[in-house]
Amino acid sequence: MAVDCVIIGGGPAGLNAALVLGRARRSVIVLDDNQPRHAVTQHTHGFLTRDGVTPGKLRGLAQRELAAYPTVAMEHRRVTEIWRAGAGFHIGTGDGSWYAARKVLLATGLRETLPQVPDIDSFYGRSLFNCPYCDGWELRDRPLIVIADGMNAFTLTRLAYQWSKDLLLCTNGAEGTLNEEELNQLKSHGIRITKRRVAGLEGKDGELHSIRLEGGAQVRRSGGFVSPVWRQAAPFGDWLGCAANEQGGIQTDRLGRTSVYGVYAAGDSSVIAPAQAVIAAGEGSKAAIGINADLIQEDF
Repeated sequence: MAVDCVIIGGGPAGLNAALVLGRARRSVIVLDDNQPRHAVTQHTHGFLTRDGVTPGKLRGLAQRELAAYPTVAMEHRRVTEIWRAGAGFHIGTGDGSWYAARKVLLATGLRETLPQVPDIDSFYGRSLFNCPYCDGWELRDRPLIVIADGMNAFTLTRLAYQWSKDLLLCTNGAEGTLNEEELNQLKSHGIRITKRRVAGLEGKDGELHSIRLEGGAQVRRSGGFVSPVWRQAAPFGDWLGCAANEQGGIQTDRLGRTSVYGVYAAGDSSVIAPAQAVIAAGEGSKAAIGINADLIQEDF
C-alpha cells in the first residue's frame, strides 16, 4: 500500500516536512543515506533556540521528536531509483527495498566543488566557510581571505566586509572577475585584491594562519570565505523531469510544488542561496503544507 509521502533526504528540510506531515496524520517515510553535506560543519548558526548546536545534535533532536508520531518512519537507505507508477511513485534503494508513495518530496540538498586550492579541504568548515551569515560572527575583525571568481566575487567580498574590514580578495588566477566600478568600490574601502593563485594554506588543526600566493608571497590570514560551485546532490529531479530555476535548483512554487505533479522540493535542492539550516527547515514546512493540501484536494 502506498504511503502518503516519501521524503528523500534527512536534513532540516526533510525532517521538518516529516514533522508537519506527521502532525497532519499523514503516513510518511523519510529515506536518508546519512551522508549530509554539512558533515564538515562544526556548528549550526542563526537557528533560533539552537544557535551553535552541532548538525549531528540537531538531527538527533529532530529524529527523537519525530518518534512521537506513529505515522512517520525514518530509514537509513540510499535511494537509487525513482519512477512514476500510475498516479503515484515507486522508489527503490540500494539494498533492494522499494516503496510506493502518492507524493515525493526531494530534500537531498546540494554538493559543493571548492576552489582549486591545495589542501583547502583541511580548512573548509573550520576556518574557511561559504556563508558569512552562518559563520561571519566567529571570524569578526580577523584578517580574512575571500577566494572567489566570477559574478559572486564582488557580492561575497562586499558581504564579508560587514564582519571584517581587513580583507584580501583572491580571484585565484581568474581574469575579468571585477569590472572597473566594482574594482574601484572595493579599493575605496581598503580591500586588497590579487589575481594570483593561492599556492598553499598554512595552519594547524583546520585553523588558518597564513596563505602562500603564487610567486612566493605569504600573507597572514586567520580565516575567510570561499565561493564553491554548487550542484544537485542527487539526480532525482532530472530523472523525474522537474524544471530547473535560474540558479540551478529545482523550480518550485511557494509551497514546494515542482513542474511535475506529485513531486515537491524543499531546502537547498530548490533554494540554493542562502544555504541556511533555518531556511531549509522553513521550506520543508511549506512543502509539507503544499503536499497535505494536494492530498486533501484529491481525497475530497
